[in-house]
Amino acid sequence: MSKDYLFHNRNSPILFSIPHDGDLIPDEIAKNMNDSALQTPDRDFYVSQIFNFAKDFDISLLKTNISRFVIDLNRPPDNYSLYPGQSVTELCPTTMFDESPIYKTEKPDSSEIERRIETYWKPYHQIIKDKLEVIKQQHGFAILIDCHSIKSEVPRFFEGRLTDINIGTNSGKSCGDEIIQSFMSVLEAQSRYSHVLNGRFKGGYITRHYGKPEEKIHAIQIELSQINYLDEKHNRYDYEKAEKLKTVLIRAINSLC
Repeated sequence: MSKDYLFHNRNSPILFSIPHDGDLIPDEIAKNMNDSALQTPDRDFYVSQIFNFAKDFDISLLKTNISRFVIDLNRPPDNYSLYPGQSVTELCPTTMFDESPIYKTEKPDSSEIERRIETYWKPYHQIIKDKLEVIKQQHGFAILIDCHSIKSEVPRFFEGRLTDINIGTNSGKSCGDEIIQSFMSVLEAQSRYSHVLNGRFKGGYITRHYGKPEEKIHAIQIELSQINYLDEKHNRYDYEKAEKLKTVLIRAINSLC
């Protein structure tokens, strides 16, 4: 396995994908980035730590170590917009969430973008594709959970404070009704966290591309508001808050199968 990825191969019918918790930027790319970008401020901080209960439930987990500033693994390779009419970041982002520039001068051209697709994007997606096929062969169905988090307030993308737990199924197209209803019933039974299904975040490329319930492959995106497990000001992991959040997530995910 490449140093660019971490893959724990287990036997559950569930696969966790974590495409935005990496901070690795290769030297040849980093040399042309601004210092602020090298701090990877838009990373899904510690989301892999939130979902590290995968090992306790025999769930496979795939995580990239590569920063989303190098290439966004949750964007389509042709860079079409997943949210037409709304502000979005590119396949190879050129601005941060606060719209400040990532690069000092020269942005990646088409040949460099293609190189990053071949080097980083395709291997990650090949692992997802192959593992989902294996899971389906073993269990008769597969469930992909694409795991994300974002700051509670990002004016570029949404007004005010974000809902605590945002669930996306591409407006019902990526996951069967019975499965998502089981998941949402757990969220509805608790009152600590606000939650929404197919609100601002309906699912990125990973959810939309792999979720094919008619073929018994279901995909769900989870987008967590970081205020529920971080000291957001300093991007520090708050163990006490995180454990409370994990308890709810474990209950919801265990309801799936």
